[in-house]
Amino acid sequence: MRDTQPVPVYAGPGLTDFERARTVVSAVAQHTPMEDSHFLGDVLGSRVHLKCENLQRTGSYKIRGAYYRLSRLSEDERLRGVVAASAGNHAQGVALAARELGIRATIFMPLGVPLPKLQATRSYGAEVILQGHTVDEPLRAAAEYAEKTGAVLIPPFDHPDVITGQGTLGLEILEDVPDVDTIVVPIGGGGLIAGIASAIKQKAERPVRIIGVQAENAAPYPPSIARGEPVVIEIAPTIADGIAVSRPGILNFEIIRDTVDSVVTVSDDETAQALVVLLERAKLVVEPAGAVGVAAILSGKIAGNLGTTVVLLSGGNIDPLMMERVISRGLAASDRYLTLRIGLPDRPGQLAVISRLIADANANVVEVLHTRHGKGLQISEVELEVSVETRGHDHATLVVETLRKAGYSPRIAGP
Repeated sequence: MRDTQPVPVYAGPGLTDFERARTVVSAVAQHTPMEDSHFLGDVLGSRVHLKCENLQRTGSYKIRGAYYRLSRLSEDERLRGVVAASAGNHAQGVALAARELGIRATIFMPLGVPLPKLQATRSYGAEVILQGHTVDEPLRAAAEYAEKTGAVLIPPFDHPDVITGQGTLGLEILEDVPDVDTIVVPIGGGGLIAGIASAIKQKAERPVRIIGVQAENAAPYPPSIARGEPVVIEIAPTIADGIAVSRPGILNFEIIRDTVDSVVTVSDDETAQALVVLLERAKLVVEPAGAVGVAAILSGKIAGNLGTTVVLLSGGNIDPLMMERVISRGLAASDRYLTLRIGLPDRPGQLAVISRLIADANANVVEVLHTRHGKGLQISEVELEVSVETRGHDHATLVVETLRKAGYSPRIAGP
């Protein structure tokens, strides 16, 4: 579907704007660590650093843009208070920024928001109003609230001050890795990458490639860039909900079109695998939206002679229950968690035989379901669903072949 709203002429923040913002933002945001990743370096064939905004206050980079936007409000605007809508990171950023600046904040969040995000937002002193089941409904409610009360609406990405605040990350990256050749950044609405790309292109003394990554189920930027203007897409469910938007930001799009070198997309399975790799190899807890840059490297979507590369881990706010599901998804996608369905004759000892065969293949059974009521089963048959831990694709193949050689016909199911 085409969006006919014209793109305004917007030059974007200048370098002095970013440097001024960095001084302001440093009052609340940490200069987050830059970690070497030898594992990803081996995959990419060049040096790779991880910029750990998952360790930022409030658990994401969002505090930067929120705090800078609020810091520039007039005294009258501060007295009127601020309002925002978010399912997580933006909500926490606005809530903390408002507390630090002594501004009243009202945040609209969907009814199904994960409890840790809800509790964190409230703990920063914001009034939270739960409304609707998708992010679109709280967005409409927040706009109506601003119209009715005079509170200042704080957008998550489509505002010059927000873009400038997020761009302070670019200055940190250049300070920590002055020889950087490539920077990989997650993209939702585009405020983060617009700020980083603009700051980098103005500050760097050498060419730096900027690559954006979107979740393939919510990726409006590739078609928008191809058409030369923002377009609206229909988004599908994705575990990377922090970057799930249907339309690029108007101001963000113009900067991204002019400064970002390429945009790639990754699947949910690829993102889940990246999250597991970050846990195991880097000992870092990262939310799915924050792990898409790593997913792009692991999946080969980003490859070639990229030189010294910085991958931004944009956030670490993941609900423990969601983490459990994502880890299971990642293990299954990596062939390290295998679920098999096996038809068996309904007689004693069959479960013991299957268990012995799996043990002979040096795999570990973690869950078993035994039923006589599976679809298509004969009266004299049962179905065994067995979940097995394996060491990767080759080991999973060995388990399946071991069962087949013994005369069984295992079918691979989902996690």
